Amino acid sequence: ANKKKRLYIPPAVPPSSDLEHMSGPEFEEYCAFLLHGDGFKDIFLTSGSGDQGVDILAEKDGIKYAIQCKHFAAAVGNKAVQEVAAGKAFYSCHVGVVMTNTTFTKGAKDLAGITGTLLWGKRRLNSFAHSVIHT
Repeated sequence: ANKKKRLYIPPAVPPSSDLEHMSGPEFEEYCAFLLHGDGFKDIFLTSGSGDQGVDILAEKDGIKYAIQCKHFAAAVGNKAVQEVAAGKAFYSCHVGVVMTNTTFTKGAKDLAGITGTLLWGKRRLNSFAHSVIHT
């Protein structure tokens, strides 16, 4: 199985928090930055192809997280939840998470409840950013 990944190293200068003008890869780096600031350790960014729907692998308090980052203009649907649920198993993680700069559809919320996937939307992202920037 292709499990290429690279360790996240926080930049000396915090990345831009201008979510509107970020590319997909920039959003993934931004999410990794927020996770690092929130105390997550062993943060890895996976390679684009063969990542099984997981963009970031991270650990906090002994729990391994498989995280998919979705930089969207519209609400994120249940396909992202399906992908990260599979990716969680692929990478032997405890928890699957979908992080986005927006919100989630009802279908995504329903499926997340069944699969135990965490949904971290715009409000959670802002909370992360506030604690990281003001700490």
